[in-house]
Amino acid sequence: MVARAFDIEVRQDEVAVVRLDVPGQPLNLISGAFVEELDGVLDDLSGANDVRAVVFTSAKPDAFIAGVDLEVVLRCRDAAQGTSLARTAQRITGRIAALEKPVVAAIHGACFGAGLELAVACDARVASDDRATRLGHPEIHLGLLPGAGGTQRLPRLVGVQRALELFLGGRRLGALEALEVALVDEVVPRGILVDVAARHALRLAETARRRETFRERLSRLFSRDELESLAVAENPVGRRVVFEQARRRLADRARWLLPVGERLLDTVRAGLERGPEAGLEAEARAFGEVATAAPSRELVRLFLARRAIDHGPLVPNDTGASPRTVHRVGVLGCGLMGTGIAYVTADCARLPVRLKDRDDDRVGEALRRLRGMLERRRAGGRIDPLEMERRWHHITPTVDYRGFERCDVVIEAVYEDLELKRQVLREVEAVAGPDVIFASNASALPIADIAAASVHPETVIGMHYFSPVARMPLVEVVPGPRTAPWVTATCVALARSQGKTAIVVKDGPGFFTTRILAPLLSEAGHLVSEGASIEAVDRALVEFGFPVGPFRLLDEIGLDVSARVNTLLAEAYGPRIGPWPGLRWLVDDRRYGKKNGRGFYRARGEVDASVYPVLGVQPRGDGEPSEDLAWRCVLRLVNEALWCHGEGVLGSTRDGDVGAVLGVGFPAYRGGPFRLVDALGPRDVHDRLVALRDRHGVRFEPAPLLAEMAEEGVTFYGEGAVPAARAPRTGEAGRRATPA
Repeated sequence: MVARAFDIEVRQDEVAVVRLDVPGQPLNLISGAFVEELDGVLDDLSGANDVRAVVFTSAKPDAFIAGVDLEVVLRCRDAAQGTSLARTAQRITGRIAALEKPVVAAIHGACFGAGLELAVACDARVASDDRATRLGHPEIHLGLLPGAGGTQRLPRLVGVQRALELFLGGRRLGALEALEVALVDEVVPRGILVDVAARHALRLAETARRRETFRERLSRLFSRDELESLAVAENPVGRRVVFEQARRRLADRARWLLPVGERLLDTVRAGLERGPEAGLEAEARAFGEVATAAPSRELVRLFLARRAIDHGPLVPNDTGASPRTVHRVGVLGCGLMGTGIAYVTADCARLPVRLKDRDDDRVGEALRRLRGMLERRRAGGRIDPLEMERRWHHITPTVDYRGFERCDVVIEAVYEDLELKRQVLREVEAVAGPDVIFASNASALPIADIAAASVHPETVIGMHYFSPVARMPLVEVVPGPRTAPWVTATCVALARSQGKTAIVVKDGPGFFTTRILAPLLSEAGHLVSEGASIEAVDRALVEFGFPVGPFRLLDEIGLDVSARVNTLLAEAYGPRIGPWPGLRWLVDDRRYGKKNGRGFYRARGEVDASVYPVLGVQPRGDGEPSEDLAWRCVLRLVNEALWCHGEGVLGSTRDGDVGAVLGVGFPAYRGGPFRLVDALGPRDVHDRLVALRDRHGVRFEPAPLLAEMAEEGVTFYGEGAVPAARAPRTGEAGRRATPA
């Protein structure tokens, strides 16, 4: 009994172990071919007289089923096709649930989305205690909702309240967390996972034989908490309370999520009030509608783009360079950035870290922060105490360079000052071998300028992390003009091991992300100088989809740091990217932001109105609509991204879109700056910029690449009005527009 993606072994105890292994893919993903083969497997199992019970497991190293194949979702051109896709998925999970023989899922590794729906359709679930085992419904982050029966089965398994929390939060639970909420029935070591699942399946077969009572079935499926939750959800008053609470939580989420969240709540409620069949029909229709809506399509494309980067070549244009093995990492600087880099290196990459600063006090404060971060991981059930101590002992502190001679990579995270960075570079080279990689966490200083102080410039590179490092998923890897390809490959591999998405960008002041963020922040300042209030501008950008407003972000970055970066960029790129003058006035007034408690906002969160007299303005009571305020800032970011691409800063528009979303918080549901240009049309974006340039000056000068695209009527990704887009000719714009 063998299928292309399924291998079936019938054991001596008459348990059929079905191993899933989609050929040629790193993960098991549910697709049309998968469903077709599974249909045949279920036919065989149903008619096999020598099979008493079934165990589903995976032959992949660290994945059960990671979800549905999102390429299939993208191919749905209208809601009807999306609904049909959901009905197909519902049918196959329904067949598993209806199989007369007990079915147990033996879960190791990723079990997400449709994979979890398949597991929940089984009679029971046993999970490995390995850190790779994660279970959840992350569909909400892609603008989707479960479409294989999950909205109907999960509430009946874990209770409505917990199910809604999992659906709307998109959290991925470890095995022990899943056990606590009754999502899985047992957690065991990986080595005995299948054997325990088989024994569990045989127990269910024996129970079915003796016709278990309804009370026994409830006690087996639900804990007391789940029974109480189910009772609440089964009466109209309790149900109303549960859904009102869920809607209040939903209101705190991003605005673009509201329609998807509302459809999800309506779908779950339909099943509770009108029965599972009505719920399944509501789920299929809701899935079809949200899956073909613009926000979900952009989020899915972005997810696939990020996955392509994470699993793509280490060096653009694939030079064939191989990364060298990194055994130990040195980190210079115990501020927030250095501490964060040390943390992801020890916790995610599991590498020894030598952490240095100039005195014991700074090192001691960094160690306290690091210990707290690991303690929070342990308290959340993400790691056990033994593993926490193991990672803690990966980090060793120092106030000199002892131990750095054994480091393969040294990452500096010192103050953004060229001479200081050159000084620590020389100090590292004095104690380390000729092949040690010196990676600068500069955010704007060109790597070539730093490498000028090196006797081995081929080993100097940029690794630009984002704060807070533990949460921000992007790293810009910036080779200098003389950086060796193996150095680039090694640093991209290191960033991936730290759990980061790494994009490789061309060296130059501001690289890519700093260069596109600076104009947005500057334009926010210009709006305030014209009379808009700080609150209005921040609110406008948050409503547009950014996670935080520009003035709150400036307080976090530091007004002094931002002013220095803006000066550097203005010197490099001229008045188009020149700074907002008011920022320098605020710095001269010793307003540095959060670091000294004097910025745009006070500690309690309200705007510090004393900022306005320093700027010489009085905010208007009413001004431009929020949408107009947001577009002025956003168009400057988008335009600078086009300047960057035209100058060859990016390897592709894909890298630019992913970098803008992950690095500067560009709204994910809008796809990124290049996707936004395609959605609006290059002509529309060009004309908007021209109108703003005529009103406000050279800072809105359209990028040559955009002018060329508007003239020729082409787009970046070849979708929409131009079915067969081609890249613009190379000329004044520098580089061609390249597809992802």
